[in-house]
Amino acid sequence: QMQLVESGGGLVQAGGSLRLSCAASGRSFSSYAMGWFRQAPGKEREFVATISWSSGNTYYADSVKGRFTISRDNAKNTVYLQLNSLKPEDTAVYYCAAGHLYIATMNYEYNYWGQGTQVTVST
Repeated sequence: QMQLVESGGGLVQAGGSLRLSCAASGRSFSSYAMGWFRQAPGKEREFVATISWSSGNTYYADSVKGRFTISRDNAKNTVYLQLNSLKPEDTAVYYCAAGHLYIATMNYEYNYWGQGTQVTVST
């Protein structure tokens, strides 16, 4: 089992920034691809970003490309998501996930999920 705990969400004005963190425990973190997904009210969960277990590759949804940055620190068993130039449409619950693959973009590829952290962007 792997436990994932997100933090760093909150209320921010449009154009602002937040840094989300996801702390992992219980399994070999460095052998898992890590991803961030989000779910807005009334919408399906959607892919945001992923990073390979070696940090050699990252991939982003078009809607966040150039504004969000995913990174990881394998020594700290933590993955981060830096959110810049936030827009009201970024409002959602953000989830981190771990998949026992090199890199993954689909929900079903992930084995473990956190409980989520709320990000609210006001106008």
